Amino acid sequence: MNKFRKKPIFIVPLILLFLLFALCGRNSQKPPYARRPGKNEMMSLNTYLVEKDRERIISYIERKSLSARETPSGLWYMISEPGTGDFLRDKDQITIEYECTLLDGTVCYSSEISGPKKITLGRTVIEPGLDEGLRMLKPGGKALFILPPFLAWGLHGDDNKIPPRAVIVYNIHVLR
Repeated sequence: MNKFRKKPIFIVPLILLFLLFALCGRNSQKPPYARRPGKNEMMSLNTYLVEKDRERIISYIERKSLSARETPSGLWYMISEPGTGDFLRDKDQITIEYECTLLDGTVCYSSEISGPKKITLGRTVIEPGLDEGLRMLKPGGKALFILPPFLAWGLHGDDNKIPPRAVIVYNIHVLR
């Protein structure tokens, strides 16, 4: 009779363990996961964002009654004074007075606060749109440049005063 009592003690945990495994596997769903967007989806999204940025810039230009033009790269510019001498080019060392704002007028950076900025074209790390715009000027030139995010600080901003995906407006005066 002693042998008969020991068997149920071992059988009950085995049955419970078996039921646990059987029930856990039956109705389980795979956890959801984020699907990585495909190349075509990313290209479509990028095209959409570029077009929306362009619409924002055009709206700004119309609100301000500016006569800005667009380059093939997407930089918008309005040259008020071209300057004199040769156009700026690689390795030219220049000093600029500037004001960098957002489309809503928020001042991000200004030479009035931090002083004129010294730049060596092609060497100093600046926004691609600003580099392109400066090359349209000569010493003494003045211009307004509107940089879409892909020619400015892009998706992340500058981690300081320029927010993610910001359109940047530069008022520039090349001192030399």
